[in-house]
Amino acid sequence: MGNIIVTENLCFRYPAESGEGEEKNAPYVLRNVNISVKEGEFVAVLGHNGSGKSTLAKHLNGILLPTSGKVFVDGIDTSDDSRLFELRQRAGMVFQNPDNQIVSSIVEEDVAFALENLGVPYEEMRRRVDDALKAVNMYDYRMHSPSQLSGGQKQRVAIAGVIAMRPKCIILDEPTAMLDPQGRKEVMATVKRMNREFGITIVLITHYMDEAAQCDRIIVMDKGQTVLSDVPSKVFAHVEQLKTIGLDVPQVTELAFELKKAGFDISSEIISEEECAEAILKLFGRA
Repeated sequence: MGNIIVTENLCFRYPAESGEGEEKNAPYVLRNVNISVKEGEFVAVLGHNGSGKSTLAKHLNGILLPTSGKVFVDGIDTSDDSRLFELRQRAGMVFQNPDNQIVSSIVEEDVAFALENLGVPYEEMRRRVDDALKAVNMYDYRMHSPSQLSGGQKQRVAIAGVIAMRPKCIILDEPTAMLDPQGRKEVMATVKRMNREFGITIVLITHYMDEAAQCDRIIVMDKGQTVLSDVPSKVFAHVEQLKTIGLDVPQVTELAFELKKAGFDISSEIISEEECAEAILKLFGRA
């Protein structure tokens, strides 16, 4: 599988602000970011507030354009105005607040909204809307008003609206940040299913360690730059580095880290409770 997303020396800063008779250049929010995401991959982008992770997300479907450097999505240069429409069909975006994405008073109409604007024939639109709602387990709610839904259900409807466009890639910018634990669980199960069953490339911007641990790979950002990129077990093994930049690690990883520091022979690459329990039992000769 080739790369579906590539950034080359991506730099970004917001336009200069005028003040007291002179223009002040804003600091760079992204600095020489070079990342690649393979087609079908499920990647998490982690970072504390202000690290640049959401700014990066907005570059992946042309909401923001580089100050310098390049971003390519499925071979499309995001700065090519003539292909912006095509780009956004290939890379869908789901935001933090589902209320900001829901535009209709009936669930199925909301999912159909973008398709209607594209002039998709009715029969094809009907099929896509039904398929998308079934994919996120919201088909039974198709005639409901979004106002009757929970936060997790609303976010799943927002995801269905993106799926109906048949994108190759979905970028989710902290989609569970405003949800309760049950809503977070529902959305993560949906996103994993999109990746596993439909082969959709997923880029998940998050600050939840347990969500990142479920991905194929984690990219860690700090001060507008990427500082780590590897599988979750390798990334979370950098406990001290992550804490230095204001990030936590899964509790079981921290427990293993403390045991290792205390002299116990235990792996520093533990990210699940099962792995941790097995390793501790082994330490005491009970495995």
